[in-house]
Amino acid sequence: MRHLLLALIIITTLAACSQLTDLPQDDLQSTIKRSSYAVDIRWTSYGIPHVKAEDWASLGYGFAYATATDAVCVIAKDMAMVNGELSANFGSEKGNLASDIFHKALLTEAKLTEFVAAQSPRALAMDKGYAAGYNRYIRDHRDSLPASCAGAAWVKPISERDIHRLAIGFGIRYGLGQFKQQIADASPNRSPDQLAEAAWRLPVGLGSNAVAVGRDISASGRGMLLGNPHYPWHGSSRFHLIHVTIPGEVDVMGTSLLSTNRVAIGFNKDMAWTHTVSTAQRFTLYQLSLNPDNPYEYEYDGEYRPIETRTVDVQVRNAQGELETQQQTARFTHFGPIVASKQFPWTEQVAYALRDAVIDNYHTARTYDALNKATSTNDVEAAISQQGVYWTNTIAADRSGNAFYADISGTPNIDQALLDRCQIKNAKLPKQISLLRGNDSDCEWYDDPESRVAGTLPASKMPRLTRGDYVTNSNDSYWLSNPAAPLEGYSPMIGDEGAARTLRTRAGLAQMEEMLSRGDKLEPEHIQEMLYNQRNYAAEIMLDNVLEICAGSADLAPICNALDQWDRTMNANSQGGHLWREFWRNARSIDGLYAVPFDPNNPVHTPTGIRVDAPQVTSAVTAALKDAAERLTEAGIALNARLGDIQYAERNGERIPIPGGEGWAGMFSMIQTKLLPNKGYAQIMHGNSYIQVISWDKDGNVQPKAMLTYSQSPEPDSPHYSDLTKLYAQLEWIDLPFREEQILADPNLRELRLEE
Repeated sequence: MRHLLLALIIITTLAACSQLTDLPQDDLQSTIKRSSYAVDIRWTSYGIPHVKAEDWASLGYGFAYATATDAVCVIAKDMAMVNGELSANFGSEKGNLASDIFHKALLTEAKLTEFVAAQSPRALAMDKGYAAGYNRYIRDHRDSLPASCAGAAWVKPISERDIHRLAIGFGIRYGLGQFKQQIADASPNRSPDQLAEAAWRLPVGLGSNAVAVGRDISASGRGMLLGNPHYPWHGSSRFHLIHVTIPGEVDVMGTSLLSTNRVAIGFNKDMAWTHTVSTAQRFTLYQLSLNPDNPYEYEYDGEYRPIETRTVDVQVRNAQGELETQQQTARFTHFGPIVASKQFPWTEQVAYALRDAVIDNYHTARTYDALNKATSTNDVEAAISQQGVYWTNTIAADRSGNAFYADISGTPNIDQALLDRCQIKNAKLPKQISLLRGNDSDCEWYDDPESRVAGTLPASKMPRLTRGDYVTNSNDSYWLSNPAAPLEGYSPMIGDEGAARTLRTRAGLAQMEEMLSRGDKLEPEHIQEMLYNQRNYAAEIMLDNVLEICAGSADLAPICNALDQWDRTMNANSQGGHLWREFWRNARSIDGLYAVPFDPNNPVHTPTGIRVDAPQVTSAVTAALKDAAERLTEAGIALNARLGDIQYAERNGERIPIPGGEGWAGMFSMIQTKLLPNKGYAQIMHGNSYIQVISWDKDGNVQPKAMLTYSQSPEPDSPHYSDLTKLYAQLEWIDLPFREEQILADPNLRELRLEE
């Protein structure tokens, strides 16, 4: 094998016996058989690892080692989190104590045992190898860890049990995990002033765009896929490029999250897939009627049930730096944990419990192992029908020219009839969250024998669509995955139908309409341009009306001049787009704003226009313009500032201009930042992260292009802290080296052989 002769080989001579891979193939195979783990890791440009092994345990070993190379500190901190050790290492502040109570109370030994019993031998081998590979990395680099965790006691060896805690903890991160503080605070008769607010929506930072193109409109007659997840730029929910191979069994490339051990979004030679966060509900809130003589009992079917108390020991580092052991409690019902917040305190009469659709779902490894090996969109559908996708839609394309969409995700099995008889209307909750009566078994989620997870919707009752033209999703519901074929008639727990779409959804659909109206078949460059043109759809359909309002007020002249000169994009060189952003922040909620209201028969293009003939609207628009200008001036930002000068990623003292803007302000290309009084815009919080455009040529060869906007490593002392970010700032793409000849031809190839 030619790669065995490469000079760029890293030689390691530690106790685990890494070897130079210059052995003949027969000797190499015998060495593999003698070792518990044997894996080759090859890195190509931009720090992209290609992990190749002969078995699943060795693949996990290399996966962990390759990921830790860029993110060992992030992984170590997540391990401390799921083990309930944040307070011991970082103090009890900033929610650490609540996190420790939450993880210790939920991730019990019984829960871990259930999880392990549900895993395949392949998955358990991968987990075992991952733990060993991570530990190997720490042994090899204990004296050269990144500055952010150098010398830290919390960077320590892990066990397979820790991997299982992390897997479960990740699954509930955006369900029960949103309520760590409320679970830790749950105690009867606490004043609302002592309790925290509860965030009932998904955390800011989760979203995505996706477009799958089919044979009917692609120039090659094959599929194409744009995957554009919008995830945080900081923390463990960052993506990491990786390529994993077991010859003859799996060969897949894409991204994992820093603390996971599967390719979560990516492609193989036959198929590409991506995810977008779906609108489906992941939990319901139950209102409990308490025993008037005992607030630790709740009524259920005419009887009182005890509320379970789980006591956990949490180590906390005090002000003197010493560790103290504190006993803490969390309270549970058969629905799930009790939560207490300002809006919903635990009183003498009522308490509230959460039931989560993902906490008992142990099917992710099987699902993604099948997904990674899928050869068609039919295989994708079969893979995700194993129900291991927690909280996202799946959009895919294949080289045969199929375009596929589905929301098959962890969702309570509830229909409108159950809501009608059990739902308690409460103005303190957003309409997307259901509050149900907890005193009646008739209000339990339905159990369907077809579902692999108790109480959740089976795959057969969730929406999906396969097309020859296209499907798309930008975090609205399934309804308009393709406007020519609306999906209707599904559980209200999945999402709405016949309702207005967001500006970001409409921006993508409008661009698809526009491209198809030209009559030409689509090339990969067309769907690349959907994102990189940085067009602001809201400005395209409404800025002229704003300028019309401006014309009647001399006070608005400087503001309106800046908007009039704006090119209506959020490219780094554009001037004035930030003014639109700050204006629209308030203007979007003006009553009666639109000249043309939403029309379900024209959902892509309505609502639209601004009512320039309505005095109350023009007055509110004028006020929003002035307020936007005042806030920008207070922050020291000129109204016609160049976007790249005020919106940037700072890397080791260098400011890298970042294009894009908020979806709610009309952008398809999503970047979220925050205007700070007297300071300007903060560092990028979330938005475009891993971007892939996967296509096939007429001969069926996969053509993968991608970009990881924030680069491979979050560590400032890494050589791959900013290299891709600089390319992204120039609106460039990289060709992913997927085929063997592409890997070998990479000018920056380096290789490591690991055995243990």
